Amino acid sequence: MTLDAEAVLGRLSELRAGDPPTHGGRVLSYVYDPGLAGLDDMVAAVVDEVLPVNGLDPTTFRSVGVLESELVGFMRELLHGDADVVGSATSGGTESCLLAVKTARDVWRAAHPEGRPRLLAPVTVHAAFQKAAAYFDLVLDLVPTAPDGVVSAADVVARLGDDVALVVLSAPNYPFASLDPIAEVAEAASAAGVPLHVDACIGGLVLPFWRDDADAELPAWDFRVPGVTSVSADLHKYGYAPKGVSVLLQRGRDRQRHQYFATTRWPGYPVVNPTILGSKSAVPLAAGWAIAEGLGVEGFRELGESCLRATRALRAAIEGIEGLRVVGEPVGPLFAVATDESVAPEQRVDPHHWADAVRGLGFVLQLQPALAPLPSTTHLTITPVTESVLPELTSALVAGADAVRGVPHVDASALLGGLPPLEALAALDSDTAWALLQGIGIGGGAELPDAQAPLVALIEALPASVAERLLVELLGRLVEPREV
Repeated sequence: MTLDAEAVLGRLSELRAGDPPTHGGRVLSYVYDPGLAGLDDMVAAVVDEVLPVNGLDPTTFRSVGVLESELVGFMRELLHGDADVVGSATSGGTESCLLAVKTARDVWRAAHPEGRPRLLAPVTVHAAFQKAAAYFDLVLDLVPTAPDGVVSAADVVARLGDDVALVVLSAPNYPFASLDPIAEVAEAASAAGVPLHVDACIGGLVLPFWRDDADAELPAWDFRVPGVTSVSADLHKYGYAPKGVSVLLQRGRDRQRHQYFATTRWPGYPVVNPTILGSKSAVPLAAGWAIAEGLGVEGFRELGESCLRATRALRAAIEGIEGLRVVGEPVGPLFAVATDESVAPEQRVDPHHWADAVRGLGFVLQLQPALAPLPSTTHLTITPVTESVLPELTSALVAGADAVRGVPHVDASALLGGLPPLEALAALDSDTAWALLQGIGIGGGAELPDAQAPLVALIEALPASVAERLLVELLGRLVEPREV
């Protein structure tokens, strides 16, 4: 048999040509480009070395155990854990979050044979925790925040109770980059015997080097805080590794062992997994390890300082654009931008129209729907490479705002007018959901419209259950086999 590798790679290149660029600072979400010469070549060599390795069993592939041990050790030191802190490498932030909740649920169940545990978190906590509550059957208790995404410690503490299996706070949260009041909540949670998880998936490898607007160090948020039981941090974000590798650190071996699944009750090999995945590629783990080895703490510090400079410059630029404002007091290399409603309507800039206009100028921003009292926003994630494109990016942000200033937020009533009564949408089948999507401009091949502001406006206007069902249909159709 012959393998036409050239044809396969050619087809892949054709498909990739339709993607936004993953290097060069053009996409301000999802990708994390250090802009560091030689890093991609090193990672490619690592991939070649470990590509055939199965990360399932470190007793067979001994290198996997060493790589994981050393990577966990690096993260433990960075996040100020002592010898009591142990951990695992996972397939990404979602798996780390799921495992933190699974661990807490099992610990809670051991002490409470009856009842259903509660997961307590601000509404800004990553959606992975909503998934965890759904998968592991916890009651999800989301605490409202102020309009700038800041949650009150008192509001969280007031909801503590014996049925709470886990409190989750963020360092920082993704939508608005607020640093949750970790020390204050941890003190009360510890006194109540409730564990606290810090989701530092996005901040874990950059906040250790961050300074606030007054150039002061941040308040403690990691294992320096008594009462913090576990911390998650992603190596495929500001660790610059390929997707997907994250680390979940837990305080106490006995607690962490509840994370595992183990069985000898089948006729095959004993299955003992600290993660949801069994067989898994060793590539992301090895890449994360190699980058940590190659950069070290000082390398991450240098990259973090580049992010800090670029973030400050972009925040200043946006604050200088009439009609826009940065939401709250973000911490870390990310922030959200909303309409400045203190100016006259004709001077306001809708963040979603702005994002669409900036995309047309070559930079991809991320639209975020409103969730009252939180406003409609556009999200920017800054990486070290951003500093090298600041002049061009800033010009695009200004020009995009000028192009849409005074254009009001999309009125979803016109879109809703083409839909059946909402009560008829309670249980949509796939064909009906697909017909509705096509009616609002989603193409027959599941192509997204060029302008995303109308789609996000529809998400804002629809009941969550209906919007979620339509989005499920859209994503399902994107990957269905297509007729050629």
